[in-house]
Amino acid sequence: MSRRSALLALAATASCLAAATWSPAVLAQSDSPLRIIVPYAPGGSSDRAARIVADKLGARLGQTVIVENKAGAGGRLAMQQAKNTPASQSVLVLANPATMVVAPLVFKDNGYDPDKDFQPVSQISSYEFGLAVSSAVPVKELQHLLAWLRANPQQANFGVPATGSLPHFFALMTSEAAKVPAQVVGYRGSGPLVTDLIGGQIPVAVDTLDTLLPQHEAGKLRILASSADRRSPFGKDIPTYREAGLNLVATGWNAFFAPASMPRERVAQLGEAIRAVMLDEDTRRKFNDARVEPVSSSPQQMAAMLKAYRAQWAPVVQKSGYQP
Repeated sequence: MSRRSALLALAATASCLAAATWSPAVLAQSDSPLRIIVPYAPGGSSDRAARIVADKLGARLGQTVIVENKAGAGGRLAMQQAKNTPASQSVLVLANPATMVVAPLVFKDNGYDPDKDFQPVSQISSYEFGLAVSSAVPVKELQHLLAWLRANPQQANFGVPATGSLPHFFALMTSEAAKVPAQVVGYRGSGPLVTDLIGGQIPVAVDTLDTLLPQHEAGKLRILASSADRRSPFGKDIPTYREAGLNLVATGWNAFFAPASMPRERVAQLGEAIRAVMLDEDTRRKFNDARVEPVSSSPQQMAAMLKAYRAQWAPVVQKSGYQP
């Protein structure tokens, strides 16, 4: 092949690659703002994570990124609206296990199908749960707590931030693994739960570790165990459930999903951009400051994670008999 022919072939290949990456549908979406929908009120952990990513993503994509909070129906309202997004619009939803795993199991008419109506884009965070006690409870280790609860069954009340939440079902998992029958008491958020735990109105609480850690560090409550397979980098003094004698491992996550209508090449483009953002040192520092572990993953890795997650949690949710 002559040098001129080789250059022409290279130019043709580059042109084809550019066309594959920037189809008219992708270009049309890139010209309009990217909307990130958070299914919860401003100020929560999901909202903070979305805004950290949005700040970096806009510069990387070269377009405006807008975060919209659409709270209601435990996150289902936002999912129901997002699934109807036309292909010409660029929308992502920051979802979690409550909307993608639990809700489809417990609501007869969920209003959306997590598999048919959405495409995985990229996971951005992972978090774990903590089991904490009031300072009024005379124990400092998980096994001591279980012995105390067996001796005082009337005290076997586990507070959780909301009924039907992952902490709710993890509290049930803890109760079953420990063979300690417990009553799960649902609160209207982590704030009231932690207030009652510190005040001694509830003896035991299960919530996300990042929520409990500040009060643990201040000496206002004691976290006896965390739920990941290794000690949290944010609480290295806290043993895992396995270290404390209960063979339980459980985590939660936040991840971006796109409506099924979004073209695949746009999904791939956004996924690559989000993964790059999550590898950025400043992004990771901000996530660590919020005591949430940053994650960078491909759609394929996310789909595999979601499959494994459902296999773990679906039996727990169904066995509980929970009804909204």
